[in-house]
Amino acid sequence: MKRTLFAILTLALCVFVAAKDTKTPQEEYISKYAGIAVAEMYRSGIPASITLAQGLLESGAGRSSLASEGNNHFGIKCHNNWKGKTMRADDDAKNECFRAYSSAEESFRDHSDFLRYRDRYKFLFDFDITDYKSWAAGLKKAGYATDPAYASKLIKYIEDYGLSVYDNMTVQEVYSAVPEAEELSSEEEYPSEIPDSPLNIEAASSSYAGGIEQYSFAMSRKLYSRNGVPFVQSVEGETYSSIAKENNLFLREILRYNDLKSDRQLLPGTVVYLAAKKKMAAKGLDKYIVESDGESLRDIAQRFAIKKKNLLKMNDMTESSKIYEGDEIYLRPSIPSKVELRKR
Repeated sequence: MKRTLFAILTLALCVFVAAKDTKTPQEEYISKYAGIAVAEMYRSGIPASITLAQGLLESGAGRSSLASEGNNHFGIKCHNNWKGKTMRADDDAKNECFRAYSSAEESFRDHSDFLRYRDRYKFLFDFDITDYKSWAAGLKKAGYATDPAYASKLIKYIEDYGLSVYDNMTVQEVYSAVPEAEELSSEEEYPSEIPDSPLNIEAASSSYAGGIEQYSFAMSRKLYSRNGVPFVQSVEGETYSSIAKENNLFLREILRYNDLKSDRQLLPGTVVYLAAKKKMAAKGLDKYIVESDGESLRDIAQRFAIKKKNLLKMNDMTESSKIYEGDEIYLRPSIPSKVELRKR
């Protein structure tokens, strides 16, 4: 039934496109970039309707100087971590630094990463992929733009141009329905399913199998799982030793699981892993952008349930390495795409 609905929507879109002799700049923009927006939805979990609406609004349907000269379709400024091309333009202040890209596709991809890997936007990914109204309101709440009408403008674009249809389509369906859609230059194979929230935490079962090891945990408190690794949250007065004893573990085990060498008093709500963390983050979480100078590599390792030694290796760092606001920390091994390899 669902696939039948997709086919009907696709056919309706084809008829709508064919029925118009001339298109507005907005319609041309949508036709051109719909395929990229849907591809990014499957890569990052951001609704294609939201991506297209933001592109329309931020770039003036591709006609702004940022878009036409620097391929910047989303008004993203340089920030501390940007090492690519730049251009200057007036915005909140005169002559501000904005990111510049080699292609529109590169801009769309960076926009996806900008939202997915920053703390202030992580709550957006708890909304359903078709709930564009919550996504629009969330972007405004998170501070993507200062315009008080930002959410309502995005919603108007989505509803005026029927952009929500793309939230129910696959990449292949878009290219079948919209022949003029710009082809993807990357040879990357996009996922067949839209990824989950970047920090999806689910209740775990009463036992956990990690590799060939088996663990038996106490059932007197709520057990959680992150990246497939079980954990509890500490309460007032607990230590790693007391939690280890409660869960039939040795102190040295629980310290190793949490990248520590000695016991300590815990603040309430501290995440304590009860099994070995993974070598990399969950699929779809490729990197993390540091938003505070106070964060440590162990903090990040705990947050994403990754062994700190693997985090150091992936980022070519040592125990003494410092991290700062804006730094990009890889959570999964960085493998250059075929396109990047050809350029070398």
